[in-house]
Amino acid sequence: MRVLMCFISGALIAAALPAQAARLEPETPLAKRLEGRVAGKPVNCIPQFRIQSSEIFERTAILYKTGGTWYLNRPVSGRNFLGRDDILLTDTHSSDLCSIDIVRLLDQGSHFPSGSLGLGQFVPYTKSKD
Repeated sequence: MRVLMCFISGALIAAALPAQAARLEPETPLAKRLEGRVAGKPVNCIPQFRIQSSEIFERTAILYKTGGTWYLNRPVSGRNFLGRDDILLTDTHSSDLCSIDIVRLLDQGSHFPSGSLGLGQFVPYTKSKD
């Protein structure tokens, strides 16, 4: 009986390890998305009218896609509030999205506030010429 309990406990722990590793390494999906792209010199602002879409990487970053160039923003504060299914509500005071802007997050299901964050610099990523 003791051997069976040890075996069951071991199996449960082994099954939980991949899920735990995914939570501990939020950079992995981001690295996969940026594969084949090269980082450029960070900028403080990007024109809002050029943003075609955005993608949230949990507790890590926001990727803004503007055609061939993608801009990665790692918030300087509130990064832990980022959830994959959040809605980004940006409050800007110009036609650009800048590193001094604040983004409020809304839960997609309830539309209740789920946090806010301060944006950092935008790192441009372009396709590698290789």
